[in-house]
Amino acid sequence: MDILPSEQQQQKGEGNETPQSSLEHAITDLSLTSQQQDGDDDDPANAKGEVSKKKKKKSKSKKKKEAPKQTDPPSIPILDLFPSGDFPEGQTQHYKDDNLWRTTSEEKRELERLQKPIYNSVRRAAEVHRQVRKYMKGIIKPGMLMTDLCETLENTVRKLISEDGLQAGIAFPTGCSLNWVAAHWTPNSGDKTVLQYDDVMKLDFGTHVDGYIVDCAFTVAFNPVFDPLLEASREATNTGIKEAGIDVRLCDVGAAIQEVMESYEVEINGKVYQVKSIRNLNGHSVGRYQIHAGKSVPIVKGGEQIKMEEGEFFAIETFASTGKGYVREDLECSHYMKNFDVGHIPLRLPRAKQLLATINKNFSTLAFCRRYLDRIGETKYLMALKNLCDSGIVQPYPPLCDVKGSYVSQFEHTILLRPTCKEVISKGDDY
Repeated sequence: MDILPSEQQQQKGEGNETPQSSLEHAITDLSLTSQQQDGDDDDPANAKGEVSKKKKKKSKSKKKKEAPKQTDPPSIPILDLFPSGDFPEGQTQHYKDDNLWRTTSEEKRELERLQKPIYNSVRRAAEVHRQVRKYMKGIIKPGMLMTDLCETLENTVRKLISEDGLQAGIAFPTGCSLNWVAAHWTPNSGDKTVLQYDDVMKLDFGTHVDGYIVDCAFTVAFNPVFDPLLEASREATNTGIKEAGIDVRLCDVGAAIQEVMESYEVEINGKVYQVKSIRNLNGHSVGRYQIHAGKSVPIVKGGEQIKMEEGEFFAIETFASTGKGYVREDLECSHYMKNFDVGHIPLRLPRAKQLLATINKNFSTLAFCRRYLDRIGETKYLMALKNLCDSGIVQPYPPLCDVKGSYVSQFEHTILLRPTCKEVISKGDDY
């Protein structure tokens, strides 16, 4: 269409041109016009520029896509998923009443900035816990051998936390106590216990980085009849977290927990049970390389008047029971822990000395179980272990059981009383 005006101009201005030459001019003009209309698209330099721009854009998008994502099953260490070295913060809650001023205090914020390396360590451990429990929730099913369940969980923790001796790893044995067993049960080697559809399993495991421990637990039940029992302990734990804070008396936390816990009832096989708090089980303060650091957080009223303090870590845990609401030691022992404050105690048995050296090297004051000793190559150690227990160097922690035939559920989170706010370190999307 652009050819018609140019042809007319050429015929007027150069009448002596032959039709052939006029046609050639027209073709040339058409070529030029189309180039002008297309702008610089056909220019080689421009074309290269466009290509390079596109390449740059592509490479940028590739970099974004290449950000590491966790695999299924999880295998990428948390350090690789967060190359900046900053790990996700837990859920934060403001302090109440007389401590509300802390939220905006510049002095308290500065204190937190100084504590950032500690926060980062415990948040790394918490992120490992979240990812491991998410994976385990997807694979736990009736018919699993309890030993396989525990070893799968523990090996996943070891990978994700980049296990490094006493610098990072598992904080204590995986508790997978069933039904009326409330706590401190894990299978010893050779145990053939299988998870059943009607079981209520408390899955309590811990992670640590630089000795900063995340102690966190949840309950697995396949039969929906147990849902109210699980909800009782979950809501009681949330209440305990909500009530906890700087200068709060431990007894007040316990009273609030019991009130929520005992507002639930559960019907099992046609019989209605009033849900009870297990009165001789508690939450606890957590220290560095010390799972029980001295303070107990009761789950019934009437506890100690001692106050929570700034900078302390607490494991807020509750146990809901259809039984007597009281536990006793029973069954074969699997959990052990070297006493935190034990001094030098002379040992006569060479095998006990050797076992103690192994415990110091691999666990220090972190809890361990017989499977862990088997894993690092210890054999025929039961007599030596008993000697260490009898001498007071190592403390045995047998399973804690309510009355046989009852059911117990548990939920637990680790919280940190930061100077400006309360951080529920182990909080996740699941609970």
